[in-house]
Amino acid sequence: MRKAVVCDGTQPTDATVRASEARTPGKGQALRFLITGGAGFIGSHLAEDLLARGHRVHILDDLSTGSIDNVWHLSIESRFSSTIETCASASVVAELVDEADIVYHLAAAVGVDLIVQSPVRTIETNVHCTEVVLAQASKQRKPVFIASTSEVYGKSTAFPFREDGDLVMGPTTTGRWSYACSKAIDEYLGLAYWKERGLPVVVARLFNTVGPRQTGRYGMVVPKFVTQALAGRPLTVFGDGTQTRCFCHVEDVVRALVELMLLERAAYGEVFNVGSQEEISILALAERVWRLTDSDSEIVLVPYEEGYEEGFEDMPRRCPDIGKIHAAAGWVPRRSLDGILADVVSWQRAEAAVV
Repeated sequence: MRKAVVCDGTQPTDATVRASEARTPGKGQALRFLITGGAGFIGSHLAEDLLARGHRVHILDDLSTGSIDNVWHLSIESRFSSTIETCASASVVAELVDEADIVYHLAAAVGVDLIVQSPVRTIETNVHCTEVVLAQASKQRKPVFIASTSEVYGKSTAFPFREDGDLVMGPTTTGRWSYACSKAIDEYLGLAYWKERGLPVVVARLFNTVGPRQTGRYGMVVPKFVTQALAGRPLTVFGDGTQTRCFCHVEDVVRALVELMLLERAAYGEVFNVGSQEEISILALAERVWRLTDSDSEIVLVPYEEGYEEGFEDMPRRCPDIGKIHAAAGWVPRRSLDGILADVVSWQRAEAAVV
């Protein structure tokens, strides 16, 4: 893929800055942020938020699952720049980390469909890219935020999930656990860099982030249901639909990401759940989307083995305990599920009208 780099011309931060002196968004000055996976769904919203706060943002994305369309509207902003390249490239990452004050590492393999179909890519992308980012950031002690996932809780039944709870994985012969394990390794790596080398690292486990710009292409259930409903196609619910999830608006998630880095040393070396506690079954979610869109689609139950692979395992519940982030940063989600669904429906209708 052709590499395209747009640099903002600012000077790199002193590579000898100590972790306790690392600059954060709360210092009152414009900072320089590097977002890996910045052309993705969450990354593009984070870029918007940081620009709105007066900071500089550079994104690194290979566009494998992200899209330039997500950040096209930011290209007119003089404080925004981008590199189209993989963050597996140590030389590229080294250059961009050198020019940044803080790194948000969001680049990862995403979506159940991609995880099941491409386990090698999933493991390599998640683990190797995190290794590269941490190694380069460690050389200059640049604070790093690592986006993890609720998937790391695996088959745990200790609801709601707490950050200090056990992680219960399935067998290595079941493909979907490769994603959970690879993200857990990311966490171990980040925390090891903090403990052994003093690299400022913050880890957040994200629970089903939803909102405008999210695609259902890789199995994300809300945009998939909305797309199906608006097109008059059957809404496909895997399994019996009784499995429950909690959905959090991307605006709330981005706010959490920024506020966690504001905590500085209070958050370094810590893991935080980020998500809503408004729990709903997938079947009830399909019914709510069906009503909201006034669709004439059917709701169809599909066996897991037809949608994914034989032996596919799903979790009956996925609900976070958010007491830790609330105590540390005062964060709670503000947007309701109804508001989230309304935003997604409105965005998809607008996109269809443009096409």
